[in-house]
Amino acid sequence: MTQSCPISLNRIDAHLVRIIALQVITLALLLLWTENIFFALLLLFDFSVRSLNLKKISPLRTIAKFIIYSFKMKPQLCDEAPKRFALYLGLGIVGFFTLLLIFNFTKFAISIILTLIVCASLEALFDYCIGCKIYHYLKVILPKR
Repeated sequence: MTQSCPISLNRIDAHLVRIIALQVITLALLLLWTENIFFALLLLFDFSVRSLNLKKISPLRTIAKFIIYSFKMKPQLCDEAPKRFALYLGLGIVGFFTLLLIFNFTKFAISIILTLIVCASLEALFDYCIGCKIYHYLKVILPKR
């Protein structure tokens, strides 16, 4: 069964989403390796501006667009609403672990960062979006019950 968005007709390039997910993995791994709060703040900034639809100032989106242009990748469109929902979930996760890091709850923050890495890895490597599955359940499956 193919999933489709019951609310939005907006489409987004799946290549863009997957390249951004790969960058999120890279920054999260750098955060774990260096324990430098800069990487958490960079992730928080990027997730925030993309959540607010300020796409032009998103560093990860800008890099992803450049990669797509450089490799002349043809758009592979998918529904935007589930991806946007996943973006909001990601913003919550990044915001939460950034606060945990600021208040020195490092071990708990690491487990949250690992959750982000797993979710972003599933998206980047297998085009499997956990947030999209939750969205589908909330918008399509749950109302039918």
